[in-house]
Amino acid sequence: MRQLLSLAIFCSFIFLSCGSNNKKIDTQHRDAKGGVKYGGTFRYNEVEYLKSIYPLSVTEVTGHRIITQIYEGLVRFNPKDLSIEPLLAKSWEVNSDATVYTFHLERGVAFHDDPCFADGKGRGVNAQDFVYCFDLLCTPDPKNQGFSFFRDVIKGANEVYTAREKNKGDKSVELGVKALDDSTLQITLTKPTTDLLSRLALPFVSVFPKEAVEKYKGDILFHTVGTGPFLLKALKQDEAVILTRNEKYWGKDEFGNQLPYLDGVKVSFIKEDKTEMLELVKGNLEMKYRLPFSMIDEILDNNKQLKGDYKKFVLQSIPEFSNQFYGFLIPDKVTGNKNVRLAFNYAIDRQKIADYTAKGEGVPALNGFVPLGMPGYDNALVKGYKFDVTKAKEYLAKAGYPNGKGFPKITLETNSGGGRNLDVAEAIKKMLTENLNIEVELTQVVWAQHTNNVETGKTYFWRFGWVADYPDPNNFLNLFYGKNVPKTMEEAAYTNPTRYVNKNFDALYEKALVTINSEERNKIYAQLDQMIVDDAPVLLIYYSMNRRLIQPYVKNFNNNGMEYRSFREVWFDK
Repeated sequence: MRQLLSLAIFCSFIFLSCGSNNKKIDTQHRDAKGGVKYGGTFRYNEVEYLKSIYPLSVTEVTGHRIITQIYEGLVRFNPKDLSIEPLLAKSWEVNSDATVYTFHLERGVAFHDDPCFADGKGRGVNAQDFVYCFDLLCTPDPKNQGFSFFRDVIKGANEVYTAREKNKGDKSVELGVKALDDSTLQITLTKPTTDLLSRLALPFVSVFPKEAVEKYKGDILFHTVGTGPFLLKALKQDEAVILTRNEKYWGKDEFGNQLPYLDGVKVSFIKEDKTEMLELVKGNLEMKYRLPFSMIDEILDNNKQLKGDYKKFVLQSIPEFSNQFYGFLIPDKVTGNKNVRLAFNYAIDRQKIADYTAKGEGVPALNGFVPLGMPGYDNALVKGYKFDVTKAKEYLAKAGYPNGKGFPKITLETNSGGGRNLDVAEAIKKMLTENLNIEVELTQVVWAQHTNNVETGKTYFWRFGWVADYPDPNNFLNLFYGKNVPKTMEEAAYTNPTRYVNKNFDALYEKALVTINSEERNKIYAQLDQMIVDDAPVLLIYYSMNRRLIQPYVKNFNNNGMEYRSFREVWFDK
């Protein structure tokens, strides 16, 4: 999932009707069974505005963190340990060869109240709703960014997608997703898929009603009708997203209390790190995700513990399943030269960037594209790049540019917003300039334009980060699978933005997908990771550390390696 989504977004508050279960956000705190309390609004910040909140098109973390509160699917990640747990599917069975999954749905779950329904009241969810959503997932559409996660997985998915590329309304091919009755859904796979349940926890397979898609059409990108614990109350571009409690939510806690505990969630969009930090100190935010590079020495002592006035907060710290990297456009005549990419990789002192620029917020990426700590994966099997200026110059000479002579000025595109990304870009620009004797220009554009430029090949050297959609190496290595590259440069390349194609990589990747033994599969993943290091379609920088400060009264807000957030069980002890 991309860190930090080109369609016009509303420029003033748009209040979205969610029916009679909308309620003004309440600030009263009410006792509940088990010692928890109801009430309060959780306020947090994102540095970039969202591109969409429609499940099939959300490809970046800003939108993902919001729709996870509004929409639900069959299963979800446990916010504490990222294990798979039931959500709208209360249980399931798998056949003997692991190709047929039968899910039994929770009863009494209803969609949010909305004018798309005849009486404005949210109707009950049934298995046919999931069939409809899976059908959309396998239909070509600019709004559909999730198909690649289920290509070659669900029986008939490839054939359905191909048929509808030729004929949009084609219904001749059957998809392996069926409603056996109102509360039973069956999914048939092409072959055993070891991470299927993790894929089913992605927002791409959230359930939403056909009535909403037909009523709102293109506006569905910003009009939500889900089943989740919160409802979308308002959007204001670059200023705020407001969610309010779903008073009719189906979920209950172990004590019988109806969830959620909070009255609402408010997301702000402050660009500057220091300003956001000040808002936390003033009590206007409940959380600060990532510490500002320039303030780390002020916040933490030599043992990485809070000091001074910051001791009043709670520090949560854990290795994050994410990386920071710069991508190269492989079809470009300059960055398509492997020797150029190798020169760049050897010219970067990752340890220095991690220690001094990132101030300990990252670990140097010396062991492949898959981040540290992935369950069952041994990063030590993958050997990355050591800082070596001599080798960097040798490879640049092999590329035809001895001592940088004749090398064209190269532009590094980053997303706007300043902060850590700009600090790192400045450091890398300096290293490339000094160590390779080349000219590097930095350009910053807003996130939506940046992602569009990258996906459509309009920039050839660019900054990205990737946060795990689910805790498996495949979620990172999938970014280099050749079948994810579009046929033309005009088509957007979301899943493989470098447009890297290697037949040997693809064959080994496909072998990994059908390797049931997890130990053997992780060894194959390591081989794939090493191929990426050796071919260098990206310049890896560091693996992120997940650090956040939260107010002391925030309870049950678990930290995890994916920064997967669920506010369903969060409560305030005021």
